[in-house]
Amino acid sequence: MPVIRPISDLRNKFTEISATVHEDDRPVFLTRNGVGDMVVMSIEHYEALALNREITEALAAAEVEMETTTERFTSEEVLAYARAAIDNANESRQTSTSHPVDTEA
Repeated sequence: MPVIRPISDLRNKFTEISATVHEDDRPVFLTRNGVGDMVVMSIEHYEALALNREITEALAAAEVEMETTTERFTSEEVLAYARAAIDNANESRQTSTSHPVDTEA
């Protein structure tokens, strides 16, 4: 069951709303004049929703690509590509975090 509260509770009962969104991990729907106006949720809840949406959009794009192209890859090719991408990312990270030491000072 959704948690629905008047928008005035955001000012008057902020602590209760904060507890609901953080401890219960549930969004709170706020109404203005009895009509839905906005939703309050924790950052973690929002980030999970955003990640879910990103994954869903990527899967939808992959389905469209699958239907519009005949190019296919074996699981071995996909794994090799993924491993190479991970290796490149690790090399980039190591290069950007390693600082040369000036030994002539």
